[in-house]
Amino acid sequence: MKKSAFIPARYAATRFPAKLMQMLGNKTVIRHTYDNTIATGLFDEVWVVTDSDIIYEEIVSNGGKAVMSKRSHESGSDRIAEAIANMDVDIVVNVQGDEPFVKREPLEKLLQVFEEPSVQVASLMQVLKEEKFINDPNYVKVAVDKNWNSLMFSRSPIPYRRDQNITPTYYEHIGVYAFRKQALLNFTNWEMTPLEAAEKIECLRYLENGVLLKMVVTDYMGVEIDTPEDLERANALL
Repeated sequence: MKKSAFIPARYAATRFPAKLMQMLGNKTVIRHTYDNTIATGLFDEVWVVTDSDIIYEEIVSNGGKAVMSKRSHESGSDRIAEAIANMDVDIVVNVQGDEPFVKREPLEKLLQVFEEPSVQVASLMQVLKEEKFINDPNYVKVAVDKNWNSLMFSRSPIPYRRDQNITPTYYEHIGVYAFRKQALLNFTNWEMTPLEAAEKIECLRYLENGVLLKMVVTDYMGVEIDTPEDLERANALL
């Protein structure tokens, strides 16, 4: 199977505009993400898909591959679907541009689940332990069944602890997805769904159309850059 990674990269992020062009150490956030994805050695090709001339030039001028989106999109998945429509690829991995600490092992685990023919979409999650992050709506939580299929994604803490004597495991959904090509193209033909619109979590569109996501637990993936405070944490981690 031909496997390619695509990094959707918007310049005008709502919570932290131009976050992908912020300096993290001696490189921009988007360069860290791109270079670390390449360094995994897992992919036939790695592309940045962007609506920004600035981000495009940042990647291409440093020897990387980038493609401009032809129009604005509601989600990173829509942006990638436009790019892959006429490409020869079987498995598509969506690495979010604000995930600068990409590592090989989690992506390798993600790709392995596609050895099971029934898996159409997969994604990563990590255990959340700190209460402030569990209650923070910037951290998307996911609940899974006993087979590690997604049940629900939410910015609210799920499950809700009505019984205070029980300590459930909370998982943070990490915005790294993998799809079979046709599954991603199907996604773009579906209308935005009610839960997706309410939560602003694009993968809910799959659940609302009856497609389960196979979730893969990974160790700490570093810091996702959503806010200026996240950037400070990322620089400290770096």
